[in-house]
This record gives sequence, C-alpha cells and structure tokens, in this order.
Amino acid sequence: MLKLERRPNPSVLMSWMSPVLAVLLTVACGAILFAALGKDPLAGLSVFFIEPIKDVRGWSEVGIKVAPLLLIAVGLAICFRANVFNIGAEGQLVLGAITGGAAALFFDQGERGGALMIITVLVAGMLGGMAWAAITAWLRDRFNANEILVSLMLVYVAQLLLSLLVHGPLRDPEGFNFPQSRMLSEGFLLPIVLPGTRLHLGIVFALITSVLGWLFLSRSFAGFRLQVGGMAPAAARYAGFSARKSLWMSMLVCGALAGLAGVAEVMGPIGQLTPSVSPGYGFAAIIVAFVGRLHPVGVVFSSFIMALFYIGGELSQSRLGMPNAITGVFQGILLFSLLACDVLIHYKLRWGK
Repeated sequence: MLKLERRPNPSVLMSWMSPVLAVLLTVACGAILFAALGKDPLAGLSVFFIEPIKDVRGWSEVGIKVAPLLLIAVGLAICFRANVFNIGAEGQLVLGAITGGAAALFFDQGERGGALMIITVLVAGMLGGMAWAAITAWLRDRFNANEILVSLMLVYVAQLLLSLLVHGPLRDPEGFNFPQSRMLSEGFLLPIVLPGTRLHLGIVFALITSVLGWLFLSRSFAGFRLQVGGMAPAAARYAGFSARKSLWMSMLVCGALAGLAGVAEVMGPIGQLTPSVSPGYGFAAIIVAFVGRLHPVGVVFSSFIMALFYIGGELSQSRLGMPNAITGVFQGILLFSLLACDVLIHYKLRWGK
C-alpha cells in the first residue's frame, strides 16, 4: 500500500513554484472537465483565460475583480501569519458595505459630494468591517472561542442583516419594491482611473495596500513580533511579545481591509446596496492568500488568477452554456491542486506494508 514519508529536506524552490504548478494543474483539469461535458477544451480554456484579457475593457473588468480580492487577501495573509484563522472576511466585507452604504445614503442629498464625503464613507466602511472582526477577536480573547467557527457564523448574520436592511429601512421608495437602496449620486462614487471603463480607485487602494502589507510584515518590528507569535508562540512569550496584541491587530487590520473592499463595491461598480454585494470574495480570498503564499505581494498574482476565474466563469455561461457553478469548480480545483502539491513537496510516496 502507498504511504507518505516525510522528506528530510523539502525543496525551497519547489515550495515557491507550488502555486504555479497548482495553476497549471487547474488548467489541465479544466480541459478534462470541458471535454467531459462535451465542449471543446481549447475553446473553453480560451474563454476562461484569454477572452477576459483580449482588450483594455477586459483588463479593466478583471481589475474590478482584483481590487476586493487583493484587499481582503492582504488582510487574511496578515491574520494567517499571526496564526489567527479568520474565515469570516465575507461577513466583514458585508458589514463594510452596510455601514459605508448607509453613511453614503445619509449624506447623499444630491448636491453634496466630492473627496471629503468619499473619504468619510470609506472610513465608515472600514470601521464597520473592524467592528465585525472585533466581535470574533473579543470572543477569542475573552472566552477562548474558536475564531474559525465564530467568524464563519458571523458571515451569515451579516448577510441576513443586509437582507433585512435592503428589504426595509434602506430600500429605495421609488424602486418598485425591489430589495435595493437608491442609486448613489455621482459625487459619492469612486473616481474612474481608466477613462472609458468601469475600473475605479479601488484597484489603486488594493495595490497600495499590498505594498504597505509587505513593508509591515518584512520591515517593521510590529510585523516581526506578529509573525513570531504565529510561528513560535512559546518563543514569543519568552521574548515578551503579547499574543493578545497580535490577535487584535491582525483581526482589526483584516476587518478594515475587508470593510474597505465592501464599501468600494458599493461606491464602485454596483453604485447601491443590494442583497448580493459580494459573489463570495471573502471566501475566494482565502484561496488567494494561500496561493500567494501568505505574502502581500504574492497575492497580487493569485488575485489576478482568481479574477480570471470570475470573469471566465461568466463568459463560459453566456458563450458555452456552462452552469453558474463553473467558477466555484475552478476555485476548488485550484485549492485542491495547491494542497496536493504542498503535500508532495514535504512528503514522498512509498510502497509499504
């Protein structure tokens, strides 16, 4: 029978190449999947990986998806480096959308707007995400509750709260009873960074956040302290580093970035509050973080791949008649491929009794 035997010296190069191998395996599995469904594999892969970036408009649409994925993935990378498994970034995104959207609707009287109001709304969204993340941090800190379960359950609370608000207090009175808020005025929308497209300022926020996250983790004492607490808790305690500070810092930073991603969606491509603010960015960003090796710059590459999955999935539905689950299938294959590559990097298969 086959058994796994730990390698004495796992390859560092292969460890960094693992995400690339995982993407290649995903492409190969995708071709097999298309063939099994009676579709031309080359045409299917072209729709997924080539069509979305054939022109400037396609690149801009990919950038719209990259922005929230990258923002959340940087926050999750910081959390996971601190050994804090925040699985509820989706809920923190939704709360950011709620608080930022509510603030925008409150201040938006049709005449006021501009940079100051936009900054105010963005801060409101970040505070909402931080507040939701703080619930998990407090329960972990005070009662030693499992942050995986708590943060995950809070996702559903946040989604139900959003549904309640857009069906009730925040519903557009002139919206023919649809569960959505009124559209935001032009002065409350994020500026477009590429004329003629929908690509908004959120992509700039995401790229800046990636650089700042790298500087924090690799060039600051606070980042060093946080990582030591995650990798070697006993050594951290011996050095006098506070596990509580690492918990609260990582959760609040992640919550703020997820909240920023949420309010940027409301002030960007959506322009209003709806029950489906996010197609699952918070969960997809978990895969993005691990494919990017929990590195704030590495997640730029993985968020681009994940954005292709979203756009390619939409195109494959309209052009090839694929089901809407195709995006989730590709995301799952990517995660499984990454896990398989990582296992084989650290272990080798042996025949044994």
